[in-house]
Amino acid sequence: MTAAFMDLVDVTIVNIAIPSIKKDTGASFSQIQWITAGYALAFAAGLITGGRLGDIHGRKRLFLIGISGFTLASALCGFAADPQMLVASRILQGAMAALMVPQVLSIVHATFPAEERGKVFGLFGAIVGLGAVSGPLLGALLTQWNIAGLEWRPIFLINLPVGVVGLLLGRRFITESQAPKALRLDVVGVLLVVVGLLMLLYPLTRGRELGWPVWGYVSMAGSLAVFGGLVAYERLKARKDGSPLVELELFRVKSFAAGVAVQATFGVALGIFFLVWTMYMQIGLGWSALRAGVTGIPFSVAVSAAAGISVQKLVPRFGRKVLQAGVLLMAAGLLLYIWEADRYGTGITSWQMVAPLAVMGVGMGLIVAPLTDAVLADVPKQHAGSASGLINTVQQMGNALGLGLVSVVFFGSISDRLTPSATGPAFVHAFMDSLWWVAGVLGAIFLLMFALPKRAPAGSGTDHPSATGTGSDTDASSAGDEAPSEAVLAL
Repeated sequence: MTAAFMDLVDVTIVNIAIPSIKKDTGASFSQIQWITAGYALAFAAGLITGGRLGDIHGRKRLFLIGISGFTLASALCGFAADPQMLVASRILQGAMAALMVPQVLSIVHATFPAEERGKVFGLFGAIVGLGAVSGPLLGALLTQWNIAGLEWRPIFLINLPVGVVGLLLGRRFITESQAPKALRLDVVGVLLVVVGLLMLLYPLTRGRELGWPVWGYVSMAGSLAVFGGLVAYERLKARKDGSPLVELELFRVKSFAAGVAVQATFGVALGIFFLVWTMYMQIGLGWSALRAGVTGIPFSVAVSAAAGISVQKLVPRFGRKVLQAGVLLMAAGLLLYIWEADRYGTGITSWQMVAPLAVMGVGMGLIVAPLTDAVLADVPKQHAGSASGLINTVQQMGNALGLGLVSVVFFGSISDRLTPSATGPAFVHAFMDSLWWVAGVLGAIFLLMFALPKRAPAGSGTDHPSATGTGSDTDASSAGDEAPSEAVLAL
């Protein structure tokens, strides 16, 4: 639980400190993107691999390696001497999180009998909710207080005592477990995923800064060939030893294939919005980190409240329509935000943002809680573990892609040389442009959702492990056991 809390806080705490990092280190816009996108990319690329390594070599062992590495990487981030070191340390931090996070629920699954897991998952949900709400506020306070003149650095250094406590508790109390049958790590599959993503995201992130060179377009086009090679190799791997990184059979299920596309595009939308939103408030409007953090509270509260109602009351009665209503509400909130940003300009207040943020939060809450159950509804039980891990991985990849696209949809409409008086209006205009892009992505998600089942089978929410599952079919053997709602993970 300590490790899960630390990871979730770390994801949300960084965005709020981005302007302080930029001001203190002199980081370029592309480096700012990589501080967030580098973590997301490493985390996405390593999630399935981390879960599989835990199955092979022991979940306790991988958990302890992951939490130790995450703590060390946090120290490197906190003491980074320049933006390049910070970016490299964030990538390492994401890679270590990919070793640590998949083990959390796998260890719970292996440690507790089915009748006790409900209580554990309830505690997990509370911890995740606390992490989601406290991350932005904690980041704002630590940045605002400027402890010992360290500016933004305490947002990373706070992980050191928490990580040490988690490591000591883990060594003392966690029982070792691993897969009952021998599995093999698909090293070639891992390399193809990482290379393909880098070929796509690096030129996308650096392209504007470098004047969109030809090699960037060649690299992005080449990434498609790499992903094509990944598909061919995974088919061969499945026939050869039955241990592919990606279970391609799953894509024959129409609802799953559409659901993966929904998760990816939803990740893109969130990746764009949250980074752009932070830059808009703190650099464009000149707000403090604390004010920006407090402004986001209505959004977090609305997501949490709507998620609970969605799973317990609405989805059992209305099915897929609830998810599509959530998309339309998010789009409505974006349009309201665009209207307010245009009308009030740099004079907009936190109170005026409450309405669009609350509407967007309700919409997101309706989506995130039941989405994975809907995607997995038609997936055979023996593939539930692989499917769950793949869904979470794809959403993280979409998030990394969205962060890469910020250079196009946000920074692309901002001049490199802005006078202080022109900065605010330029950021407001860029923010509005970005929200139109996010609204367009939501339109695509709405259409893709028609391929999801109208109704999830009764009890589907307990027929598969969590989306931070190991990605192995081994855990799916206990698919009938209780599993945590995706609400706690998505939040």
